[in-house]
Amino acid sequence: MRVGIVGFPGAGKTSVFNALTGLAAETGYGAARGRVNIGVIKVPDARVDKLAELCEPKKVTFAEISFVDYAAAAEAQVAGAALDAKGLQELRGCDAFALVLRGFESDRPANPAGELRGFEEECILNDLAAAEKRAERMGKEGKADTREGKLVTRAKEWLDATKPLRHAGLTAEEKGLLSGFQFLSLKPLLVLLNVPESDVGKPVPAALAEAARAAGASALALCAKVEMEIAELPAAEQKAFLAELGISESARDLFVRTAYAQLGLMSFLTAGPDECRAWTIPVGTIALKAAGKIHSDIERGFIRAEVMRFDDYVAAGGSEAKVKEAGHFKVEGKDYVIQDGDIVHFRFNV
Repeated sequence: MRVGIVGFPGAGKTSVFNALTGLAAETGYGAARGRVNIGVIKVPDARVDKLAELCEPKKVTFAEISFVDYAAAAEAQVAGAALDAKGLQELRGCDAFALVLRGFESDRPANPAGELRGFEEECILNDLAAAEKRAERMGKEGKADTREGKLVTRAKEWLDATKPLRHAGLTAEEKGLLSGFQFLSLKPLLVLLNVPESDVGKPVPAALAEAARAAGASALALCAKVEMEIAELPAAEQKAFLAELGISESARDLFVRTAYAQLGLMSFLTAGPDECRAWTIPVGTIALKAAGKIHSDIERGFIRAEVMRFDDYVAAGGSEAKVKEAGHFKVEGKDYVIQDGDIVHFRFNV
């Protein structure tokens, strides 16, 4: 999963990037403009830790999230814009956006709800320009009445009404047809309110939480400055520091959980002496497509999926034989809908 960290000047985007990734990218107005920071984190998963304990594999692999932090060029910064041409190019390939809103006072009052509206407007205007250009071309080519042409026209009308495509009620198939446009307002959105140290542990204000819900987004509050300090601590010390602050988990762990829920994602597991691993897939994925997540050859030669629930496997002490004895071992076909935490072994023809 690739998440673009976006926001207006002074919101603390790069500080949030550092807090989530544990990196130390340069922050502040003096940082280089037009630069791209990229960081990758492993998704914490206690189930993978437990499987590693039981199986003692040669390799342990967690799911990963890539974060892209782009600092707009000086011209965009002066204009107070969140995006510029290069930024659009960098961010269109992201699966979702994490919008950082300023919740602290600086040289001007904080206006997080206004920044949320401003970002949505930027995305809608950029998408509208792309949709209008495509609709005009398809009209000249006599393709306006094709399925794609009608869908582009529908998208253009929706955007022209200043509504994000996230709310257009598009089916998965329709989203697939529009995927080449990489529309910004169609991407899932998570709102991160960057608050001062005095507000650590406080929930997102009700008005902003409601504005985020109206935008189809989830909202979290965090103090990037404090979270950066947490990220720099050894893992063994982080829990004690969080307890001192009255926080149950780090912003990174909370972000991961919220992102998976917002994006409709989950993980299935594979376990054995060679590797224990978490594989991220959309909720509702069938066994055939989950097999393809591991390798296209497994999807093409799919025979069956052998499935155990994580809890059953742990209760059996990591013994597949004992899971079978208890009657919890299942053999499923290609249309079986994978469940979160399923331990799956795919049988296939080479």
